[in-house]
Amino acid sequence: MTLTELKYIVAVARERHFGHAAEACFVAQPTLSVAIKKLEDELGVVIFERGGSEISMTPLGAQIVAQAERVLEQTAAIKEIAKQNKDPLAGPLRLGVIYTVAPYLLPPLVKIMIERVPQMPLVLQENFTVRLIELLRQGELDAAIMALPFADQGLMVQPLYDEPFVVAVPKNHAWAQRHAINAQELKSETMLLLGNGHCFRDQVLEVCPEMSRFSTSGDGIARTFEGSSLETIRHMVASGIGITVLPRASVPDMHTRDGMLRYIPFNEPAPSRRVVIAWRKSFTRLAAIEAVRDAVLSCDLHGATMLNGAETAEAA
Repeated sequence: MTLTELKYIVAVARERHFGHAAEACFVAQPTLSVAIKKLEDELGVVIFERGGSEISMTPLGAQIVAQAERVLEQTAAIKEIAKQNKDPLAGPLRLGVIYTVAPYLLPPLVKIMIERVPQMPLVLQENFTVRLIELLRQGELDAAIMALPFADQGLMVQPLYDEPFVVAVPKNHAWAQRHAINAQELKSETMLLLGNGHCFRDQVLEVCPEMSRFSTSGDGIARTFEGSSLETIRHMVASGIGITVLPRASVPDMHTRDGMLRYIPFNEPAPSRRVVIAWRKSFTRLAAIEAVRDAVLSCDLHGATMLNGAETAEAA
């Protein structure tokens, strides 16, 4: 049994597909398949049920995969222990960032980090919250910047900033001259939302419950379209297809009268999200986490309220 084989079974459990798992592990599919079959033969058990378009785990296989995840996490902890006597700011820091934060935070953050700690380059990855948590637990990421809420025990969390939501409408929309709107007013509009998997979609549906009730009778939104990114949705709004809700940091100028869009704040209390940095409890380079946090607090993010005095806590 090897750590590589454990990484392979965790990848297959996550992707539910041997080919996709092989791509994620940067190996050929036959290499991955042979290694997993070898492990199953060694253990004398079947971990995955083959057949059909999707791979499923046997009940015993699910237990083995869960244990493999713990082993990989503890292996990463051993590496961190070995670094304790070294400079925590020396060497790369592997940082994950969710899709709806990365385009607006990373440009100023990377610039500040290069100026302050050039000896600690950031190795960056954009991804969904669920995937970033998996990579943290497996030791493939050192820290991740995500938005609450997320449930994962064993991660330490420190708040970074609070960010309100705003509404984007086409320039000729009936609301274009409004100073503020209520969330319940959205129910009669054609809404453009991010697709499933994006935590921002879930946050918008949570704080604007009228949007979650699909109906053509007037009790919910009239129609809903889904996009793959906030920028795609922004262009769709500009073309007059509908309206959307955006995080405030994605809007450089709320009062712009140029272009095809108009931005409107919500009435107080405005819906918002809290962005945090998370890391494993076993991660020992706490000075590196603090360096990233200090750099984030120095970023000029439009409309965000930086949380300078926030305390570290364990994820619920």
